[in-house]
Amino acid sequence: MGRPWIGLQGLCRSVPDEAWGRYRARPVRTLDELQMVAAIRAAVFMSEQACPYKEEYDGNDLCATHFLLFDGKEPVGTLRVRWFADFAKLERIALLPRERGRMGLRVLLAEMFELVARKGYSRMLGQIQARLWPVWSRTFNCRLLPGRGPFWFSDYEYREIEIFVPAHPRALPMEADPYVIIRPEGSWDTPGVLDASAGRSPGHEEAA
Repeated sequence: MGRPWIGLQGLCRSVPDEAWGRYRARPVRTLDELQMVAAIRAAVFMSEQACPYKEEYDGNDLCATHFLLFDGKEPVGTLRVRWFADFAKLERIALLPRERGRMGLRVLLAEMFELVARKGYSRMLGQIQARLWPVWSRTFNCRLLPGRGPFWFSDYEYREIEIFVPAHPRALPMEADPYVIIRPEGSWDTPGVLDASAGRSPGHEEAA
């Protein structure tokens, strides 16, 4: 898979070449990978921040797109995205302690931006701990949401930010090839199992 060249435009700083040899990030597609997500978030949010179980696993995990960050073969970070009418919502960014301050986060965010842009979205909503605004404002292109004050949940003060998503020249319209639309999330340019199944279908020659 090539680098997420469009997604990289959503970041304030570039990703060094060596980071791409060490890290990779992709959407979650299996139950095993979803367990990896849960394990990372438990280590970060429940253990470090004492977040109650019911507040961390809030009923939105099975209706979201999750990403995993790998350092070699080891899962070390995650985030999730939920989808709304004209924006996507970035949530639950979590890195294991040893990964903080390294380049893995940029790889994770770039791959996420690539997918969000390919789906045609131009902006995202983030709800960040207020104390971390200086960090996130230097990480990706964003601003504090105008006219919105702080709010609180799970014992922390939060602010809302608008995140700007770069335009993708190959954003997927409803009229895209039907085989492209049914491929696994984020792998729209690679023929999948349903592409292969078309060859055994009656009428394949007519459809082709």
